[in-house]
Amino acid sequence: MTDDAMDTSDTDVERGSGNVFADLRLPDADAHLLKAGLVSRIDAIIRQRGLAQTQAARLLGLSQPDVSRLLRGGFRGYSLERLLRLLTALGPDIDIVVTRPRSAGGGKLRQR
Repeated sequence: MTDDAMDTSDTDVERGSGNVFADLRLPDADAHLLKAGLVSRIDAIIRQRGLAQTQAARLLGLSQPDVSRLLRGGFRGYSLERLLRLLTALGPDIDIVVTRPRSAGGGKLRQR
């Protein structure tokens, strides 16, 4: 083993749930994951269209620093409704589908 290699023989690996916010035991973990997904889609559209943050800010009705903060994960102060409005300002349609719960434990928020 080289000096740069890490010895991982004593490292425990725990499989995540698929929701880092739940794994961190944050309240409203499903909502946080959904918000992160919406911000990720906003970012993808901005990149796909080759928009500068100042151009995106104009389209979204935000300041450039707010766009920067949002795209770096600062979305806690944004409601789901506001993120949905920002996303539709960039053009896509959004369908909200309500289905029966998959388990007896109650409903979940999910994004496809």
